[in-house]
Amino acid sequence: MKTLIVEDDFTNRLLLQTFLTRYGECHLAVNGKEAVEAFRMAVDNRSPYNLICMDILMPEMNGTEAVKQVRALEEARGIFSTHGVKIIMTTAVSDIKEVIRSFEGLCDAYLVKPIDTAKLLRHLESFRLVE
Repeated sequence: MKTLIVEDDFTNRLLLQTFLTRYGECHLAVNGKEAVEAFRMAVDNRSPYNLICMDILMPEMNGTEAVKQVRALEEARGIFSTHGVKIIMTTAVSDIKEVIRSFEGLCDAYLVKPIDTAKLLRHLESFRLVE
């Protein structure tokens, strides 16, 4: 599994990276702008990500906008979100309006911080990214 962790907080990045590296390669981005560029480069190099863990509240470009741009890049290449990268919003924002907005933006799951790694693992298993 190849993962992109998009998180501006060092501690949250470290937690996700420590947990997810046991399942494969992890790359890091500190904002949505970096995430979109990393995603574009991975797809262009024919080495796409299987999973993106995306924070919402970040500088330069928020996670909601980054997810829209990632899905637009996939669509431009003929990849529909159901067959594209799995995106889990990992955020401190638990407001129902933000949850709905994230799913409308075609994320696949939503986890509120602090991240419960058992729930994260259940999502990975349901996406068939791990066994």
